[in-house]
Amino acid sequence: MIEDSIILITNDDGIASPGLAAAAAAMDDLGKLLIVAPLHQQTSMGRSRILLPHQNGRIQETVIRYLDKEWPAFSVDATPALVVEAAINLIAPKPVSFAVSGINYGENIGSCITVSGTLGAAMEAAEKGIHSLAVSLEIPGVQYDKHDTEIDFSTALHFTRFFAPKLLKKKWPFDVDVFKVEIPSSATIESPWEVTSQDKISYYSTEIKILKDHNTSRIQVAHVPGKGNFTKKGSDAHALANGRISITPLSLDFTSRVRFSKLQGMLKS
Repeated sequence: MIEDSIILITNDDGIASPGLAAAAAAMDDLGKLLIVAPLHQQTSMGRSRILLPHQNGRIQETVIRYLDKEWPAFSVDATPALVVEAAINLIAPKPVSFAVSGINYGENIGSCITVSGTLGAAMEAAEKGIHSLAVSLEIPGVQYDKHDTEIDFSTALHFTRFFAPKLLKKKWPFDVDVFKVEIPSSATIESPWEVTSQDKISYYSTEIKILKDHNTSRIQVAHVPGKGNFTKKGSDAHALANGRISITPLSLDFTSRVRFSKLQGMLKS
């Protein structure tokens, strides 16, 4: 155990997610666990900081279990970012030292990380100066509104447990606020891992249709797989497509790496 450390375990899939329980099992003896997660599934909520019309913000005590272990936990009827805010500012008995978001149902690859509630929760903690780890498991054909208890999180648990102690004990490099880990569905505990960049592909896209109903129109939304090819070696998407675990350092600084002098010249001309 890292002495005096409080580790926040959270997610966007909801308090009943087996992936959340697997994350707790991975972190069990590394510090005092504070498990706080949304009451319901909150996928694709990003860092939304408002209560949605169907949410009331209620905090409830509960228990989560993984195999023969159990931990006290809290559910909050709110978005992932607000859950993190509540955990840090209202529930934690003292400052949180580290945060783990996940283990997510489904991968978070490429440009979709700004949509992800898993990454949104991790970034919310990181904005408060808390080093954060976001872990996702590729699950082909997953239904995000259902918690499939047949899904095996053991490999994702293994790699969460592999990376977390190193990240807890060591000083992080400059400009790294979140580490994002992606576990391919085919991975085993013997699978190789690599440090990657975040790809810019649209790993999945949103398909919008217009439905007409008498005198009104409304949109119907579906998520469809992206059409990008995953050939950018060294990226999270390429690693996933080739069965390798990826760990990607992310920064809260979204500034483009273009030379400012070049940009100034372009704008002046």
